[in-house]
Amino acid sequence: MAAPEVHHLFHAPIADHSFSSDRSTLAVARDNNVELYKRSGNAFRLQDELRGHDKTITGVDIAPRSGRIVTSSQDRNAYVWEPSKNGEWKPTLVLLRINRAATCVRWCPSENKFAVGSGARIIAVCYFEEENDWWVSKHLKKPLRSTVTSVAWHPNSVLLAAGSTDGHARVFSSFIKGTDERPEPSAWGERLPFNTVCGEYLNPTAGWVHDVAFSPSGDALAFCAHDSSVTIVYPSAPEQPPQAVISVSTQLLPFTSLLWSSETELVCAGYDCGVYRFSGSSDGWQLTGTLEKDTSQSRPGMEQREESALNMFRSMDLKGRSGAGVDDTKLKTVHQNSINTLRAYDESGGQVAKISTGGVDGRVVVWNL
Repeated sequence: MAAPEVHHLFHAPIADHSFSSDRSTLAVARDNNVELYKRSGNAFRLQDELRGHDKTITGVDIAPRSGRIVTSSQDRNAYVWEPSKNGEWKPTLVLLRINRAATCVRWCPSENKFAVGSGARIIAVCYFEEENDWWVSKHLKKPLRSTVTSVAWHPNSVLLAAGSTDGHARVFSSFIKGTDERPEPSAWGERLPFNTVCGEYLNPTAGWVHDVAFSPSGDALAFCAHDSSVTIVYPSAPEQPPQAVISVSTQLLPFTSLLWSSETELVCAGYDCGVYRFSGSSDGWQLTGTLEKDTSQSRPGMEQREESALNMFRSMDLKGRSGAGVDDTKLKTVHQNSINTLRAYDESGGQVAKISTGGVDGRVVVWNL
């Protein structure tokens, strides 16, 4: 496997990141601004800044076809930024009508709507009203009982999955008359008026749900939670119990983000600073490995181990640190702090060949799967 491509942009956390469809522009949420980086050769150079929010930006997403950028922030607002002919970005304020911070934002695949999760137990589904020339929002409220941490769209642009700090992952209908075309019947439901709850799944330990994702076909839902588990749900038919709910517990630190690389494989990342693979089907899932190069050496003999223990105590006595000459402040993983977001970087026909990760260490890393 080729080595990952590491871009260390700055020494500050990256709350969210998004690439344009041609991968030449990288949008990164840094504090109150979104920084736009342009690819030059093998590196990314800062080209522009989107200023408008007055509190921390929590989400950024670039629409692949139109190139519009949507941002959400703790100032309870969202902006849609449109590229103009002179190269400037024109912001349009979206009235979300929420009284708590916006926590996440994602465009739907058809790019005529986006969803904003919030701490107000509300998901604002925003769409453009042609006659008034502005973005308006409709609220998904029931049965949300706590902060929405993540949103993810079904390929049909009508169904919306949301993870929440009440331990539930839910699937809603966000059908908006006049904007959406009626979706094909699926295992999630047939008639789907706005705010229909198509599925509600509790994490086994009721831990916070950090991220949700639909499979490429939309026929399965995965979510990761704060008890270090990943749960995959296979629905059977509308109003019926699911065909299978598979929960995989791990001994790792919790995952904060996940995505489907194919119908049978998931990639997850989070507080462990590494990127992990899961694979399976409706019969069962398992953790299959990591994308990191294995840095652990073959097990040393007892003599070596005693020698290294002696050196360690000698080093602690002389220098006040363990490890003779070894830099023990550097992690063995590519990211030197926890990973906030995973994104598909190179995808075709439901198969993801490359992914990108953004972390608290200010790095964006592109991995080959």
